[in-house]
Amino acid sequence: MGAADGDWLTLEGSSFSSRSFSSVWAVALATYGVGDVVTTIAIVYFVPTFTEANPAIRWAIQSFGGGGFLGLKLLVIYCCLGLSIWGGVLEEDPLLYYGPPALLTVLGLVVTGFNLTLLFS
Repeated sequence: MGAADGDWLTLEGSSFSSRSFSSVWAVALATYGVGDVVTTIAIVYFVPTFTEANPAIRWAIQSFGGGGFLGLKLLVIYCCLGLSIWGGVLEEDPLLYYGPPALLTVLGLVVTGFNLTLLFS
């Protein structure tokens, strides 16, 4: 089975289900993808007293606007998604399978909560 076949992109035959994959990634995308993006955009563009604290995100916004911010977020999500698929399908490693979406979920909850605190303070 070669990487060019595309057959490795399925969870069939692994010890993980597509339902668990969808569930953990839905939560990760809701917190890190949607929650953080919406609250960061609200703060950066609508509250003039605050700026982005993360230097990489700040650079992306200053250089490319909102598209740079979204592009950087998508890059992180896709890298974590690739690691999760690789860990689950090829390596059968639960830490690599569940770790990236769990990390994004925790990070998304913390950052979204912090952004909401700033937004409503």
